[in-house]
Amino acid sequence: MDDFRADGKRLSNWRRWGNDDQKGTLNFITAEKVQNAAQSIRSGKVFELSLPLGSTGPQRGVDRFNPVHAMTILPGDLSFPDGLVVSDDMLTLPLQCASQWDSLAHVGYDDKLYNDVTASETVRARGGASRNSIDQALPGAVGRGVLLDLARLRGVEWITAEDDPITIAELEDAEAEQGVEVGTGDALLFRTGWRTKSLVEGWSDEWLSSNPGLAFECAQWLCEREVSTVASDNWGIEIQPSRTKGVVLPLHCVMLRDVGMMFGEMFDLEALATDCAEDGRWDFFFSGPPLRVLGGVGSPAAPIAVK
Repeated sequence: MDDFRADGKRLSNWRRWGNDDQKGTLNFITAEKVQNAAQSIRSGKVFELSLPLGSTGPQRGVDRFNPVHAMTILPGDLSFPDGLVVSDDMLTLPLQCASQWDSLAHVGYDDKLYNDVTASETVRARGGASRNSIDQALPGAVGRGVLLDLARLRGVEWITAEDDPITIAELEDAEAEQGVEVGTGDALLFRTGWRTKSLVEGWSDEWLSSNPGLAFECAQWLCEREVSTVASDNWGIEIQPSRTKGVVLPLHCVMLRDVGMMFGEMFDLEALATDCAEDGRWDFFFSGPPLRVLGGVGSPAAPIAVK
């Protein structure tokens, strides 16, 4: 059970970018990296990668629920002499109910969050996180993105939670198969086909109780490649249920707390993956800023990829 702690200590980025740093591996995205990322724009095609934010989303109403959309002003509620018509509305929602970002205040262990921040002292019922909150990540991951299609590599519509977790060897096999390489500052997006499963079978209890994903060993690879962030089409990035005995979210623990890497979850990668397979180009300009939620430990995401 303690093995992940040893790996976390070995891979730790605490104080790498200073005692007060709250961005973690987003620091790998330099101005030069952003400028170079423009070379990945070749056709001008734009892909929106978020799930619909509405009442028919994936949540089952246990810890999180789907957004509640209500009108606060309907046409005719207000009267204007010039005939002006006004509508207003509102959303009530958990910040991590659909496509979303995990902040560096979302997961830790032993009462510590990224960069030696004490969790119990910094995350409060009112006001949220005073350190490592999602607003501190802005402008977020903006630069080169790379998609690795692991479902395509395995030749399946979707990888199941019962299948073997995705290993370092598979990530590198996908790079070789697709003719692309993940490098410093890149946002890594990987496809398991879990979104396809929801389109074919609908949202289900199974969809949220388990998912395919990365093996814990991938922490080493993500650090060696100096990835800025990682996102997927499932809700948990790592294989669930966990294959690490006695630990629920070992990859979250090490990557968010020790390494300082935000996770993006429940991205819709279907159209992007289809286009990449058709033109053979798997890199793109990526932009996925979170909302500026003061103290938020997560945020809805509306990421885009420009090819």
